[in-house]
Amino acid sequence: MAAQIMDGKILAAQIKTQVKTRVGELRAQGIHPCLAVVLVGENPASAVYVRGKQADCAECDIESRLIHLPAEVSEEKLLTVVETLAADQNVHGLLVQLPLPAGIDDQKIIAAIPPEKDVDGFTPVNAGRLLIGEECFLPCTPAGVIAMLKSTGVPLAGKRAVVLGRSNIVGKPAALLLMQENCTVTVCHSKTQDLAAVCAEADILVAAIGRARFVTADMVKPGALVVDVGINRGADGRLCGDVDFAPCAEKAAWISPVPGGVGLMTRAMLLVNTLRAAAQQSGLEA
Repeated sequence: MAAQIMDGKILAAQIKTQVKTRVGELRAQGIHPCLAVVLVGENPASAVYVRGKQADCAECDIESRLIHLPAEVSEEKLLTVVETLAADQNVHGLLVQLPLPAGIDDQKIIAAIPPEKDVDGFTPVNAGRLLIGEECFLPCTPAGVIAMLKSTGVPLAGKRAVVLGRSNIVGKPAALLLMQENCTVTVCHSKTQDLAAVCAEADILVAAIGRARFVTADMVKPGALVVDVGINRGADGRLCGDVDFAPCAEKAAWISPVPGGVGLMTRAMLLVNTLRAAAQQSGLEA
């Protein structure tokens, strides 16, 4: 029996409706949530992502500011821009679109973002809070993964989860969030031995490895929940995930598609974080 679909489009629309309602309540109190995005250079993928974020903000009545800097900007100049936005009380959420051009220290720039405005959840402070289980801004993609898993109604506690990928942006925080849901978590990577066998034992499989259609049906346990974080171009030029969708969908109980899955949820969770930042900075509950 074919898997049921974790539909990111439907879930993201529900989240955006809730965010817009709460934004309206804040605006009635004179609080105008604002997200500032710093984009450096002309990376086509980054430009597409930023346009999507701006459209989402407009849809939810969140003010968005785009600061577009040339690729040859100095690290010092970029740092000054970030620090200026950090000090602006009218800016509630602040993110720097990655990747940055060569010669700029990503970590140095991200660390300049105040934790209370770090709606990407990338600063060392928020990453540390996540690690020890304190309240923090969650990275948007892992938060979206958990929201999709919960939408299935399948209890997560006690399940064996495998995360393919160990990046600071997705793999590591996804593993931490799954542990918070009382899953038993294995993180796999390029040095993992018997990778296919490890994946085939997973009740929950999160693929964030960045390789087109890497996860094949023999790596999927019958009845598993499969979340595909990957965004790749296949040999045919079409957008695809890290999971070979059709064969894997024949074995999984639930699976997320690409496109129409985690990417939309990532953007929705950014709106949630921006709303929460605006409320907290105004002394209110999100």
